[in-house]
Amino acid sequence: MTRPTAPIDFLKGHGTENDFVLLPDREGTLDLDAAQVRALCDRRSGIGGDGVIRIAPSGDGDHFLMDYRNADGSLAEMCGNGARLFAHFLYTEGWVPVGPFRFHTRGGLREARRVDDGDIAIGMGSATVGAPATTAARLHDGSWQTFEGVAADVGNPHLVVHTDVDLGELDLTVAPRYDAAAFPDGVNIEFVNVRAADNVSMRVFERGVGETQSCGTGTVAVAAAHLAAAGRAVGTVTVTVPGGVVRVDVDPAGSTLTGPAVIVGRGQLDPAWWTRASASGSALG
Repeated sequence: MTRPTAPIDFLKGHGTENDFVLLPDREGTLDLDAAQVRALCDRRSGIGGDGVIRIAPSGDGDHFLMDYRNADGSLAEMCGNGARLFAHFLYTEGWVPVGPFRFHTRGGLREARRVDDGDIAIGMGSATVGAPATTAARLHDGSWQTFEGVAADVGNPHLVVHTDVDLGELDLTVAPRYDAAAFPDGVNIEFVNVRAADNVSMRVFERGVGETQSCGTGTVAVAAAHLAAAGRAVGTVTVTVPGGVVRVDVDPAGSTLTGPAVIVGRGQLDPAWWTRASASGSALG
């Protein structure tokens, strides 16, 4: 493959401080490997981010693809905060007209729309609450505590833990333990404190990343589990994460995540750096 000679455009942004590197690829010609994703997400030698989103044509001629990768280079089905940023880019750059639009993810088709205050609402599909599950997390005093939770599927796997332990006592610099047989593809683990009726706080350890300031699919999983615990299938839950506040609406038809999206800046990647970052050492373009 011919080595790229022109700089590669990128943008940096976040959704409730869950931050991403965006790679606009309107022609669908940018080849992206796991090593390059890791290099881009490195906060010292790269741009820094919880993940990379390549914005590309879907191949069906009618939609765009949100090609999302975790910071470790692994592929991911869906990211709600990243989807808001993805949609915000498409709106602001004029790649899609103002109004609702559908886009592809590895978790299936999703719909985005801009709401009156400028926030972005993403149709997240069904959130399915599953079987009980356990996890163990380290506390700041060095001890480990086992927590009871419940599995939830939002197109990707989650384990939601409602606990009376103050979230500030958790040391999420260390990965929580979980049953790999129950979650063979890994799992995002959310720890939740109830603040008031339909108002919760959350911290999350994301597979392939570590603790993040927010996780969009995680907030949906938390809302669905919170409502299910009260015997409800419909409701609106406000979820406070370290990076801000989002709203999750759940009903039998699906779920919707609404929150802010911010583009911080843009620039260009040096072609030589891009080539060196590749696992194969061959140029991409």
